[in-house]
Amino acid sequence: MHLRHKALSVHLLTATGAVLSMLAMLAAAEREWSLMFLWLVLAFAVDGIDGPLARRYEVKTNWPAYDGVLMDLIIDYLTYVFIPAFALFQSGLLSGWTGWFSIIVITYGSVVYFADTRMKTNDNSFAGFPGCWNMVVLVLFAVKPHWLVILVIVVLLTVAMFTNIKFIHPVRTERWRAISLPVAILWVIFAARAAWVDFHPASWAIWGLVLTSIWLLLAGPLQQLLPERR
Repeated sequence: MHLRHKALSVHLLTATGAVLSMLAMLAAAEREWSLMFLWLVLAFAVDGIDGPLARRYEVKTNWPAYDGVLMDLIIDYLTYVFIPAFALFQSGLLSGWTGWFSIIVITYGSVVYFADTRMKTNDNSFAGFPGCWNMVVLVLFAVKPHWLVILVIVVLLTVAMFTNIKFIHPVRTERWRAISLPVAILWVIFAARAAWVDFHPASWAIWGLVLTSIWLLLAGPLQQLLPERR
């Protein structure tokens, strides 16, 4: 296959995220939460694959007619923010004013963050929480903590978006990537399994999901606390 056609194929792969987001939204509208998260996990996996492929085949050079970054941001907002926020509200995990408050701060704060040109750090990590609400809400569905705990998590992570707290990109952040990338892959496996068994509390996937989430959440701040030796 010609290099230009490979670059086009990467764009088309990225675009499948729009279809997956629609399938997830249709499932959410029917309150089929496990199915919704399975579609979102698949979209998350596609998002993890298309970036390295885009850099490998130099899509900006070999097929510049399509803006892969813009396409990715549109799809990310749907799958990372909009649909998970809807699920958090519609599922009843947060009800009344807490539900309304959460969906407003999540959607509003995230769109502002996604438009921030300072969101990436020099080591390809994120400056501030990168709006990965799909991961957060999935874990909340799996663990089902008290509503007050959920509300505190939403507030803290929304505030964290507008700080200099570092959050790693499991693929692009080189430091500790030998740990972070396998952990991220395990997270996808645990998330898919947890959704597949309808978040049964006895599933081994729940504990795996919690442990991998803790690493992905704290690895960036730990790197800030433990500067790399030159």
